[in-house]
Amino acid sequence: GKKFIHLSYFSRKKKEENRGSVEFQIVSFTNKIRRLTSHLELYKKDYLSQRGLRKILGKRQRLLSYLSKTNKIRYKELIGELDIRESKNR
Repeated sequence: GKKFIHLSYFSRKKKEENRGSVEFQIVSFTNKIRRLTSHLELYKKDYLSQRGLRKILGKRQRLLSYLSKTNKIRYKELIGELDIRESKNR
């Protein structure tokens, strides 16, 4: 099945990692990406959603590279938890 990570998981983890945190945003984007991806499997010609997906992927990528620079350990943990392949930045 699809891996949706519940955001409550984060609020339990550390109170200071609030909704604005980079990690929270990455999780939200990841959930959106998974919803859009499964939507696009059904509606291949939905170009608006494809464009939205590309934008979200870009945003998530920027956040991930930021996190990898600022906190390598959390970065590794997070992509493990979310099951994200580490993208080699071109």
